[in-house]
Amino acid sequence: MQREDRGATGIPLSPLGERGAVAAEFAVTLPAVLLVLALGVGVLGTAMTTLRLQQAATEGARLLGRGDDAGASAALAAAGGSMTVVRGDGLVCVSTSATRSIPIALPLPPAEARACALDGGR
Repeated sequence: MQREDRGATGIPLSPLGERGAVAAEFAVTLPAVLLVLALGVGVLGTAMTTLRLQQAATEGARLLGRGDDAGASAALAAAGGSMTVVRGDGLVCVSTSATRSIPIALPLPPAEARACALDGGR
């Protein structure tokens, strides 16, 4: 047989006394879940930016090595950000960088990528 809890007045206690507990727990955990979600989106965005820059640097170095300066400029401009080209020792190296946009203002350095190819076009 189930025993019924009674308060000091002898009136049975109802589960309504715990009604706000779930709302309080939700209010505490929601900011933590949103923070983790925002950081996850930021990490994915950073990874995508870095991959895009690496692909652009690789293609730009390859095209510059073949002597196609116009194609390399177009490929690097499509990736966004800034680029630096260095030629020497029979190589052409392209360095790219871009700032990342994440939902939370964290002091992170810009995303960077570098690629080199044989300089046969000059």
